[in-house]
Amino acid sequence: MSSRRVCPDFRLCGSNAGYKANERPVRFQLGEREYVVEELLGRWYGPDHTYFKVRANDGILYILRRHGGLDDWTLESFRRPANE
Repeated sequence: MSSRRVCPDFRLCGSNAGYKANERPVRFQLGEREYVVEELLGRWYGPDHTYFKVRANDGILYILRRHGGLDDWTLESFRRPANE
């Protein structure tokens, strides 16, 4: 029996630089599939990281986290909007 991952490997594929480098995500990959960020819904800051709430081209909401001054990103959570 094979084990399935709840969340396949995540990788940021592109970002737009604002006044800081790699400030806003524009594309990311989950497993073999690439997603385009269609809307930035929110952004908030922690002591060593920045969170981005985005809606991708599949209509799902994602929380992406950029760690510190590094170009290191993770997928924190995802969910379908309540109105679906």
